[in-house]
Amino acid sequence: MASTPEYLEYVLDLLDDVPEVTHRKMMGEYILYASGKIIGGIYDDRFLVKKTPASHAVLSTAEIPYDGAAEMLLVDIENRDAISAMVLEMLPELPEPKKRRK
Repeated sequence: MASTPEYLEYVLDLLDDVPEVTHRKMMGEYILYASGKIIGGIYDDRFLVKKTPASHAVLSTAEIPYDGAAEMLLVDIENRDAISAMVLEMLPELPEPKKRRK
């Protein structure tokens, strides 16, 4: 089941206080970026973030977004301030984006 544009807008609204949030549609789902780093995605209308010490301190429900993927954490809170603070703490823990070859 593909994620809906309405759910994407809901999640983007939750992330409104996080700088440079962007998204990319991939096979009916959405990959979410903050400051150029992948923070998670929307899979089957579920907002999932990468596992880092900062995200694990706030969230506990692990889910697999699709077959063969690594576990991610389900964002099961609706507190915009808590979500923004968590994502901002996650950013230094995430790897830098890979450079594309030309």
